[in-house]
Amino acid sequence: MTILVGKKAPDFTTQAVLADGEIVDNFNLSEAIKGKYAIVFFYPLDFTFVCPTEIISMDNRIDQLTALGVEVVGVSIDSHFTHNAWRNTDRDNGGIGEVKFTLAADMDHSICRAYGVESDGGDSYYPAGVAMRGTFVIDQKGIVRAMMVNDEPVGRNMDECVRIVQAFQHFEENGVVCNAGWTEGDTGFQNTPEKVAEFLGQESDKL
Repeated sequence: MTILVGKKAPDFTTQAVLADGEIVDNFNLSEAIKGKYAIVFFYPLDFTFVCPTEIISMDNRIDQLTALGVEVVGVSIDSHFTHNAWRNTDRDNGGIGEVKFTLAADMDHSICRAYGVESDGGDSYYPAGVAMRGTFVIDQKGIVRAMMVNDEPVGRNMDECVRIVQAFQHFEENGVVCNAGWTEGDTGFQNTPEKVAEFLGQESDKL
């Protein structure tokens, strides 16, 4: 796997279904996220099992993410037509409904390879060739600030995606680092020996 944290997020142009249901042939990541935070998350396949729970979970948090200035893009190796069919399938029939973020097609696997999340089979539970459950948080300068990958049987906690964005924005706005388990409303502390000692003396039992 390629470690992308601290590096420019790989750009791509591809077919996609947009949040409003429009199908386009030239969705460009850098244009879509320019000046914004972004979450780019990969999942194995449409019309599967854990994947719809993750996508719906992300969709349930889209208003919160939008308020934080975050653009969300889901990516799998399926075609844009399959994405569209899945969006147009009711949830009680295994579909995802009209989710309010872009679903990008990666039919040639170039995007998941660029992000280092194409499965080679190996000892994981993924079949070779699909995208793993990789999540990338990108800042407003286009730099990857966090990346997480789960093996296939275990779905992601989308609240953690929200928390990570909030924490990086808190750091940017206040110049303080965010402790383990930091959540919105916590103050964090300045990254000096004195301040970490003060924090640990007061808060270590809560960590």
